[in-house]
Amino acid sequence: MSRIVSWFSCGAASAVATKLAISQYGKDIVIARCIVREEHPDNDRFAKDCEEWFGVKITNLINEKFDGSIYSVFEKRKYISGHAGAPCTVELKKEVRKKFELPTDTQVFGYCSEEQDRWDSFLDANNINAVAPLIDRGIEHSDTLAMIEQAGIKLPAMYMLGYQHNNCIGCVKAQGMGYWNKIRDDFPEQFDRMAKFSRALGVTLVKDNETRIFLDELQRGKGDYQKEPEIQCGIFCHLAEAEYK
Repeated sequence: MSRIVSWFSCGAASAVATKLAISQYGKDIVIARCIVREEHPDNDRFAKDCEEWFGVKITNLINEKFDGSIYSVFEKRKYISGHAGAPCTVELKKEVRKKFELPTDTQVFGYCSEEQDRWDSFLDANNINAVAPLIDRGIEHSDTLAMIEQAGIKLPAMYMLGYQHNNCIGCVKAQGMGYWNKIRDDFPEQFDRMAKFSRALGVTLVKDNETRIFLDELQRGKGDYQKEPEIQCGIFCHLAEAEYK
């Protein structure tokens, strides 16, 4: 039998997309989460709160080969990030998804309306039956933050600290000086660990104008990262909320 599988990443967008999918397809939906060890521990709290909101249990998946850890991936692959992308995303999320998915699945993803180009590229690269409820309804990422709060759910800690997305603490796909200086201020241990690890592998993660530098070369105070998430809620949010209420 065909399944509806919604991929929940502990981000606001995937949470709202999952809620909309439940309102459309019913509670027989499968909600799948890929565990990544380096995400903020508050994600477990957020997942539990969302589980109550959904009225559906979340299925936790993990790449046991790497114990769900980005550092295990980096160490074994001897590669962190570059033109070929980040291997942690491939091993801990994409490969887990491919192993779990069935050819008959309809898969739900939390791409937002401003990510239409990314969504089109994703569909071109993956031969699967997939839907994006947020794009279909014109919902932006900032809208999903407001919708989660409207549902009475506390946003994940990374959002409350001013990060725009709920990625790992120190996402290797980020190149901005402001981002990494914020990580250094908020999570000094994680910053130091990534600085030492990337130096050992010879990877320059940060971009200073047109020059790439090591994390341990980054000067404090350089860069400018928006400290508060932009939260707004437009007409599309109210229409979508009416669906699942």
